[in-house]
Amino acid sequence: MKQPDIIVVGAGFSGAVMAERLASQSDKRVLILEQREHIGGNCYDYKNADGILIHQYGPHLFHTNKQHVWEYLSQFTQWHSYEHEVLSSVESKLVPLPFNLNTLDALYPQEQANEISELLIGNFGEGAKVPILELKQSAEPFLRELGALVYDKFFVNYTVKQWGCKPEEISPEVTARVPVVISRDNRYFHDTYQAIPAQGYTALFERMLAHKNIQVELNCDAIKRIALDSASGNILFDGAVFHGKLVFTGMLDALFGYIHGDLPYRSLRFEYEQVNVPFYQPATTVNYPNHEAFTRITEFKHILPADSPNTVIVKEYPQQFDRFDDNCNIPYYPIFNDENTQAHSRYKSFAKNFRQLLVLGRLADYKYYNMDDAVNNALAFFDAHFGD
Repeated sequence: MKQPDIIVVGAGFSGAVMAERLASQSDKRVLILEQREHIGGNCYDYKNADGILIHQYGPHLFHTNKQHVWEYLSQFTQWHSYEHEVLSSVESKLVPLPFNLNTLDALYPQEQANEISELLIGNFGEGAKVPILELKQSAEPFLRELGALVYDKFFVNYTVKQWGCKPEEISPEVTARVPVVISRDNRYFHDTYQAIPAQGYTALFERMLAHKNIQVELNCDAIKRIALDSASGNILFDGAVFHGKLVFTGMLDALFGYIHGDLPYRSLRFEYEQVNVPFYQPATTVNYPNHEAFTRITEFKHILPADSPNTVIVKEYPQQFDRFDDNCNIPYYPIFNDENTQAHSRYKSFAKNFRQLLVLGRLADYKYYNMDDAVNNALAFFDAHFGD
C-alpha cells in the first residue's frame, strides 16, 4: 500500500467498522495496526479439532434492537438464530437469571411465591425490570425481604468477585445491568435481533476487512510507531509527520504515556477445559455467585451446534488489570466511579490538542459497550466526521 490516508489503531468492532466505511464509502487507503496476532478484538473465535467454535475471550452473544446495525453486519455474515438463557447456582439449584417469576417459583413454596408474584406485579407491572437495589429499598416488607434475598444470594458476592469492591461503590449503570424481571420469559436478552454469525465472528471480520483499500498489520505495537508532538499538534508515524487522520480505538492513558495516571480496569483469566461428554450443563452459561472463585461457566456447543462427542467449557476468573503482568494485562471492564471518569475526561480533553486524532470505542471512551453499541457508535462517528 502507498502512504495511507487514514491509520486505524485496533481491529475490533470500532476500528473495523471505521476502516470498512472509510475504504468502501470514502475510497480512503486505510492501514490498520493491531497489536494482537488476529483481527476481531475480543470477539475473536476459532474452531478446535472437534469443530467446536471457541470464543477465545469469553462468550460474545449478539443482540440488538437497531435494525440498521443488523442490516449493516448482515452484509458480512449469515446468522444462526440464538436466544441466550442463563442459570444461576443458588441453594444447590440451577435457577433462571435474571431473577424472574420462574426463579421465584423455584426458590419459594408455591403459595408464598404466588403472593410475592402478585405484589411484584401490583407494584411494578408485568414485564417491568426492577434494579435489585431499588427492590431492596421498597416500602413493602415482603418485597424488601425478597430484595434482600436476591441481593445476598445472587448479587453481592458475584459483584464483589467481578469488580473487586462493594456494590455500593459501583455506578448504578453497572448494578442496573442485572435487574429483577417481572415475567416468565427466561431469555437473558429481549432484543428484536438475536443471533450468532453462522461462521463465527472471525469470518465476519475477515469479510468486513476484505477490501482492496484496507491493509492490516498484526502483532504491531502502534504506540511505538506513533508519536504525538504536543508543541506542534503533529502526529508522527514511523518518525515522519503524518498528514492524514489517526483513528485510535485503544487505551487513551497508554497513548498519552500515562501523564494523568493509569485508568483502572478489571481483567479476566479464562480456564478452558475439554470434557468428554456431549454436554456439560443444561444451558450456555451457569453463574456461580457465591462460594466458587470463578463467576461463571460457559459451554460453547450450546451457542453454535457441533457434531462432536466432546464439549468445551470455560471458567471465568475476574482479576485486577495490571499492564506489567502478561497474565492479567488485557483490559475488559472499565471501573466506573467519579474519580476514574474525571481522569478519563482529562485524557479526552488532552486529545483535542491533536486535530488529526479521532478517538472512539470501548477502551478510548472508557465505557462498557455491547457489540451493537460499538458498531452503532462507529457508524455514527463515520457519518459525523467523514460523511458528505
